[in-house]
Amino acid sequence: MPFSSLGLSSAVSAQASAAGFMVPTPVQQTTIAAVLQGRDVLVRAQTGSGKTAAFALPLLQQVVPQEAGRRAPRRVQALVLVPTRELAVQVGEVLKGLAAGLSPVPKISVVFGGVSINPQMMGLRGGTDIVVATPGRLLDLVDHNALQLSEVHTLVLDEADRLLDQGFSEELARIVALLPVQRQSLFFSATFGPQVGALAQTLLRDPVRVEVPDGADTLPDIAQSAIAVDTRARTQLLRHLIQQYGWSRTLVFVATKYAAEIVADKLRKAGLDAEPLHGQLSQGKRSQVLDDFKASRITVVVATDLAARGIDVVELPVVVNYDLPRSADDYTHRIGRTGRAGQAGLAVSFVTADTEAHWRLIEKRQGLDVVLEAVEGFEPTEVAASPQAMVDHSGNGGVKGKRPSKKDKLRAAAKSGV
Repeated sequence: MPFSSLGLSSAVSAQASAAGFMVPTPVQQTTIAAVLQGRDVLVRAQTGSGKTAAFALPLLQQVVPQEAGRRAPRRVQALVLVPTRELAVQVGEVLKGLAAGLSPVPKISVVFGGVSINPQMMGLRGGTDIVVATPGRLLDLVDHNALQLSEVHTLVLDEADRLLDQGFSEELARIVALLPVQRQSLFFSATFGPQVGALAQTLLRDPVRVEVPDGADTLPDIAQSAIAVDTRARTQLLRHLIQQYGWSRTLVFVATKYAAEIVADKLRKAGLDAEPLHGQLSQGKRSQVLDDFKASRITVVVATDLAARGIDVVELPVVVNYDLPRSADDYTHRIGRTGRAGQAGLAVSFVTADTEAHWRLIEKRQGLDVVLEAVEGFEPTEVAASPQAMVDHSGNGGVKGKRPSKKDKLRAAAKSGV
């Protein structure tokens, strides 16, 4: 089935082919026609299934670029909201790549926090056609009168569940209040929790529901492995696996920015090209790490969940859950960084004695049956701590001035062997 059969113009279909989108994926087949018909859409499909192109292609067809030479500024016709800077950059790159051969070329602006607002304000002079934004920075630009949203005809929430999980509810409400009541709204996500359902019920009008079933032809080709290991031995095991199997690039997930720094430092000392990726790094540093990772100038990135959102690396072979994710939904998003665009991938989870019960819960909720293995030389000896032993009896945990400092946390993490 060619893209042109979905209602896309010959120009947009040609851009899809030029970008390497030869045959529509299931989510694209179902979604594009509905979007072009002006319907609201609620899409649940696995990470890596082609959701970005599913809204980018019809969006470009719907947007009518204003001629740059006209005195009147361009108006924002479409708004794409995303939870993180990295995802904003990724979506912007897809849109700009697909728009490059159109005539006239729509102006696409990508804005996010963590960097100076002034260059973004300068870039918005004369207006823009499509904005890809994180919520906080978008509102900053509106407050600076750099943007007006009164003529937006299409709103896209990409990874809607993450937007809500990261506490953007109030900012989303403010943004929606600035949009026209009569508009098209599109929700895309790999998972739908109660919050997303409630928001969709409020904002969507008689939406077309697109839920691509997790069948053999739609699930990413990701082999999943779980390894039992002592907490102190995880970094050594990680280094051993990378070297034994010759993984060209490895994305490692940890729970905190402190762990990201420490694990990356230990891997560097062991001779591996590793870098941390977390929210406390400058945007310039984060962009450099991702560029170096994509170009294979570094082979290991140790990342927190927030920083890793939007990572899209061609042929990323391995994802390692050094620390288990907090939820089954987070597990889906993490392992979805590999096995993308039809490529095979591997997801490895480290399971300690204290996290085995949590791993079993993730297994149950994901419908998995993964054998918990042990690697020779790294057989675990720890036993799970009793619930009583895990309670903080110091009385200092919530007392201001007596909470662990950053140095305390670093020392504790180093002592635990991360």
